[in-house]
Amino acid sequence: MAYRGSADSYLSLLTLREIRRYIVRSHAVMMSVFIGMVYGLLALTQSGMLVLVNLHGGYTVLPVSSPGSGPGYLVLAPWGVLSLPILGVIAMVLVAGGVALGMAVAVLLAVALVRRRGAPSGGPATIGSVAGLTPAMITLLAFGACCSTTAAASAGVGVIAQVSGSTTAALLVNNWFLSIFQVGIIAIALVAQEALLRVYGGLFGLPGAAPGATATAPRLSRRTAAGTALRAALLVAGVTWSLAMFAAWTTVAPGAASAATWVDWIVVHQGLAALAIGTALFPSAAADLFTGRLGASVARGLRGIALVGGGLLVVGAPPPLAGAGLEGLGNELLSWAGAPAAWGAVSPAYGPGAALAFRWGAQYLLLGGFAIVLALRPRRALRPVLWSVGPTDPTEEPVRSESGAPAIG
Repeated sequence: MAYRGSADSYLSLLTLREIRRYIVRSHAVMMSVFIGMVYGLLALTQSGMLVLVNLHGGYTVLPVSSPGSGPGYLVLAPWGVLSLPILGVIAMVLVAGGVALGMAVAVLLAVALVRRRGAPSGGPATIGSVAGLTPAMITLLAFGACCSTTAAASAGVGVIAQVSGSTTAALLVNNWFLSIFQVGIIAIALVAQEALLRVYGGLFGLPGAAPGATATAPRLSRRTAAGTALRAALLVAGVTWSLAMFAAWTTVAPGAASAATWVDWIVVHQGLAALAIGTALFPSAAADLFTGRLGASVARGLRGIALVGGGLLVVGAPPPLAGAGLEGLGNELLSWAGAPAAWGAVSPAYGPGAALAFRWGAQYLLLGGFAIVLALRPRRALRPVLWSVGPTDPTEEPVRSESGAPAIG
């Protein structure tokens, strides 16, 4: 029964149950629909998928296909031209829905904050409002990126290329990756917002909040700020590192990739990314897993994966594997030092600059270093993360709502 309750709790988290309840009980469904429709229309026009122009004749629908966007349809109408690549349309609908939910919750929390003027400015309502705006903010970074080959989205595409280990030219040719990037970022942001609403919504008597959400926000201090900053850095690094695998697919066909490359994608990319994202969003659950509260065998297995992945990312791989697609920071440093490929040297994806600094600092050193410390000294690694949720030591009881969901902080 306990397992079933825990599974239901996590299922409700992934399906955004509290966000949906909050919007419905606040009678904000039409507001969400309106926000989604406005965003969808703006995305169509700004991405170049919709061009309004006076044309002669009637309606014509033409099937089209391209290597980067896949199959789709081109609609010629008296009022303009509408390009509808199937993958791009699906991604745009998902992103528009996510923005609609996130912005609707942001507006509702802002109203609740105004009504409770006596609440501290740094309290949970403010945190929830910022989280509600997060999906829209991140979406605006790559605004209209799906299926976009226009100058309007070039800046956002360039940023995505730098944080995902690709190039602007490769992403403009392979537009499907931009769609995956947008959907992935929105999904993570909404899960974070859902957890915040479940944990802190009850403090403001929100109609959509979980009845048992009685957690209290930690007091603002240097430790709280440091823990929050670490969680934010882990989240950014984890999300971009996970999506870097899909960016690699723009140059390396998955079906033709070597076994070493697949180990790199699964263990080093997705394994470490899941570890970082999970720790950032659910630090209390991470403490349960890695300190053995849910079973010593589970903890040993996860710590083993973290040690292998972190070691490969920071130290690197030996020469035979490095040349086959499995590499880390050590391999790239060898290349910078002028070592030959026979020693395991691998040329960095970027030259000197911000992109290389982000890759080495946020992805290689932060993710790899955190994974190694987590594997060898899990309590020490998790102590700073837990500062932002109240407990100062992983041996303390983690902050949770009565519904069993892990606290997001």
